[in-house]
Amino acid sequence: MATSQNLQRLHKLIWVLIYGGLLTLVLGLATGRSDAALGWSLALGGGLAAAVGVVLIAVRARLKTD
Repeated sequence: MATSQNLQRLHKLIWVLIYGGLLTLVLGLATGRSDAALGWSLALGGGLAAAVGVVLIAVRARLKTD
């Protein structure tokens, strides 16, 4: 069981991870033209952050409020 305050925090974290991850992914792809290693690092990190956000959506769906 989770409190409504914890669910709100989780909700904010989910969207920060998804939007921040996608932004970092796009920046990594754009940076890859000038510096391949840095670009791939940014793209990989951003993709992982967005994927964690998507997984947290499934976790949030299973949580029940008090």
